[in-house]
Amino acid sequence: MSDTVSDTLTFADLPETAIDHALDLIDLVFHDRPDEDARERHRETLRGCRRIGAYDGTLLVGVLAAHAFSMAVPGGELDCAGVTFVCVAPTHRRRGALTGMIGELYQGCLEAGRPLAALWTEEAAIYGRFGFGPATHGVNVEIDTEHPLELRIEPDPRPLRLVPPAEAPALLGPYFERTRAVRAGRVARSTDRWAEVWLADDDEDDDELSPPRIVALGDPLAGYAIYRTKSGDDAGFARIDELEADTPAVAAALWRYLASIDRVGRLRAWGRPLDDPILHFAADRDHVLTPSLFPALWVRLADVRAALLGRTWGADLDLVLDVRDPMVPGNAGRRRLTATGGSCAYEPTADAPDLTIDVADLSACYLGDSQVRRMVRAGVAAEHTPGAAAALDAALATALLPHTTDEF
Repeated sequence: MSDTVSDTLTFADLPETAIDHALDLIDLVFHDRPDEDARERHRETLRGCRRIGAYDGTLLVGVLAAHAFSMAVPGGELDCAGVTFVCVAPTHRRRGALTGMIGELYQGCLEAGRPLAALWTEEAAIYGRFGFGPATHGVNVEIDTEHPLELRIEPDPRPLRLVPPAEAPALLGPYFERTRAVRAGRVARSTDRWAEVWLADDDEDDDELSPPRIVALGDPLAGYAIYRTKSGDDAGFARIDELEADTPAVAAALWRYLASIDRVGRLRAWGRPLDDPILHFAADRDHVLTPSLFPALWVRLADVRAALLGRTWGADLDLVLDVRDPMVPGNAGRRRLTATGGSCAYEPTADAPDLTIDVADLSACYLGDSQVRRMVRAGVAAEHTPGAAAALDAALATALLPHTTDEF
């Protein structure tokens, strides 16, 4: 895999008239054969994205698309490029096509005043090289509902109600917008995103799943769950797509409801936060299985200064950071980071660094998930002043871990 861009390649924004051509390349690379409904959904997605093409002469050999998202960060909101549909033709691998497209992406972020980029990936080795770090983690949860789910706390006693999917965006949307800043990393959802992603009648991953079911608690709304069910020979299962709650008692009421659905023998929840209260208020912890933990959203600080200034800080701080960033030279070098009263300053300095860190590792810690001290212990960051990493961790810390299941 090469960081050197072949001199035969050029990069340009891909016009709307070339979307079908781009989809042909995407389907080739991802070994996909979508039906016409899925193809049209992909077209609509690309129409709403910035599209970057890699060309060998006039031949399209690479595609990268980016949503224009607004992402919750600790104490605020920042523009973010949500990277998707990244592919390179098999004939043009290791010639720098991806490097060139990502370079175009970062340049566009800087020009648009967009401090963040983010993506989902199973190929960590690739995107870590470009400055992305795993900024949130998820844990899969499975509960055997053949046995009652016993809880250590009393569930909220208010009645639950089922909400028709057509009515859900109007009810859930304002609640989600109001509460998503509690956990950084979540992107704003348009009405279309609610309808086409979260509440779509059919599921692209499993066409045997039911349409979405929505259960809500409280008026005004205090929590909800979105789930789908699937029948089985003996007992089916329910897949929990989202569960949000104002209090542990509300969460307990929703989990108990889900664990009591008739003809459902197992609950499966993908990518729950690592500090999900179900992991603590279940009376029998062995009843709540966590078969896997994984890096979820990868974040890249395209503009380190703007990103740091755009979030609030949990503790006062005064240290010199030496950031390594070969792809965005404006981010690299020494700057004094001072935080006081929740806000910060970040200015160039010639003073000796207290901490040297790669932009990918700073990006991983930015939302409050990973710890700088762990980077130092792993040898990928260098602490020159004892206590500098712990001080930065304290300033970056948040009350709740960042979390999102908004894939794109």
